Amino acid sequence: MWTLRRKSGFTLIELLVVIAIIAVLIALLLPAVQQAREAARRSQCRNNLKQMALAFHNYMDANTVMPPGACVNLSVSATGNNGSWGVHGRLLPYMEQANLYNAVDLTQAWDFQMAINGLKIPSYACPSDPQADVIRDPGGGRAKLFPTTYGFNYGTWFVFRPTAPITGGDGITFPNSKLTTASVSDGTSNTLMIGEVKAWQPYRRNGGPSTTTRPDTVTAATTITMSAPDFKDTGHTEWPDGRVHHSGFTCTLGPNSKVITTNGVTTYDTDFNSWQEGKNGGAGNPTYAIVTSRSHHTGIVNVALMDGSCRSISENIDLFLWRSLGTRAGSETVGEF
Repeated sequence: MWTLRRKSGFTLIELLVVIAIIAVLIALLLPAVQQAREAARRSQCRNNLKQMALAFHNYMDANTVMPPGACVNLSVSATGNNGSWGVHGRLLPYMEQANLYNAVDLTQAWDFQMAINGLKIPSYACPSDPQADVIRDPGGGRAKLFPTTYGFNYGTWFVFRPTAPITGGDGITFPNSKLTTASVSDGTSNTLMIGEVKAWQPYRRNGGPSTTTRPDTVTAATTITMSAPDFKDTGHTEWPDGRVHHSGFTCTLGPNSKVITTNGVTTYDTDFNSWQEGKNGGAGNPTYAIVTSRSHHTGIVNVALMDGSCRSISENIDLFLWRSLGTRAGSETVGEF
């Protein structure tokens, strides 16, 4: 007698249920995986800052002064600052880049030194910045450069005056600076050394400000920024460059502040540099800058302090406290941050 046997297997409905369950599990696990990856990137970012802070201190031990933001020849009435090496270049031998340091000449403009052509220094780039791998080609046979996503503290607003009396800002570096540890009278644990910045940051330059008074609000900063006619979207794209919009930041505005301006029909979160440091030599104008510390890590920026410690600072930090951290000798009282 013949008997019917049911074939084993999934029905269509059962298969769809299994697929739906797998999809739900993936949807639940994916954010956790992404958060774990971001946590690893934040850790790597802080490690980069730590390595740079140690290199900064090793430079001071070897040279007795902090590295200058640039070395500008004020007797030359040309844009010599365009090829002046910044802090990043001066730290190379202390960043396990001695071979590169020996292949370049810091006394000469970096523009055409092919040893840095297309060379990315991993410690100078935050792994969370999607623009960190976008190389810049200035053209004219110049070296192609990768951005940097870490800027050095140029102070709270004023950066450099090339005319007598020649002075610099209230940060830990500026053009032709020769600051020592004793210059940081606010205390090394209360003074910023390095902060995150975004690669390919839009900025305006070479105009204004109409006042030397530091803007205290985003609205005031927007008015000043819009007074500068020269728009660029190439901030922090030349890691050897000593100008503040390439290798630095200022504490004029709090971390991740947005100054929204337009260029044609497109809106940008914009920085500001009134006058390129040392442009036209000693005949140039003073430099005031709103170059904000920004991060792709949600809600925070990672920083290194002058004592070598690294930490994350909330974008909601009080502006007075943030500026207090930006001055080396402001005599402010700094509490918890």
